[in-house]
Amino acid sequence: MLLWIISFSLLGSVGAVSGAALFLLFTEVTRKVLVPYLVSYATGTLLGAAFLGMIPAGLKLAPVFAVTSMVLTGMVLFFVLEKLVLWRHCHESECEVHSRAGPLILIGDAFHNFVDGVVIAAAFLTSIPLGIAASLAVIAHEIPQEVGDFAILLDNGYARKKALALNTLSAATTLPGALLSYFWLAETRGAVPYILAISAASFIYIAAADLIPGLHRQVSAAASLRQLVLLLAGIGTIAMFHHGG
Repeated sequence: MLLWIISFSLLGSVGAVSGAALFLLFTEVTRKVLVPYLVSYATGTLLGAAFLGMIPAGLKLAPVFAVTSMVLTGMVLFFVLEKLVLWRHCHESECEVHSRAGPLILIGDAFHNFVDGVVIAAAFLTSIPLGIAASLAVIAHEIPQEVGDFAILLDNGYARKKALALNTLSAATTLPGALLSYFWLAETRGAVPYILAISAASFIYIAAADLIPGLHRQVSAAASLRQLVLLLAGIGTIAMFHHGG
């Protein structure tokens, strides 16, 4: 059973990153054209994952007030974290920093992938077919999200190799989550709704504070329409996979 859990946890994390990494095979010119579109799409996937996946799942496992309070706490924590990132990059009172979303998206993804590992292990401990189905669902919803993460990192100035390495590192938390769940399922199960709430808070904060303001810099009707369509497509993709699950 443990071998099944390890194998599918690696497939769920590394497999999703590998699928998304195909984006890096495009030329720099092509990527520059695609990145703005993918940032719009990523905004939708982040909001969709938070409001259609993580928060509802947390509400099934813990009281409403506890989950929503943790989301609010997470929003405040990520506000403080972003301030610390800004202070690290600039020691003056006013400074433009364009790489704020990068560290936050990686931290949020690490939380999210950790929970994916817990879900995979719990499913396999229920039955092997359920474990396989859960793993496939993780891969399915992680690929579009990882593509969006690559777009955000590249848009923030990260080199391709560094973006790939950091995304792989954040995805690697799936395996520790699965192993922790396998050996201490009773203890970790109680923490899952709160991990989900903090992860949701990070995704909402990134979308609202970092990505959406950037989208508003393009004010033409055509650009705005493309952004709206891609944002809704991102939400729709997440909704489709959660509905299918």
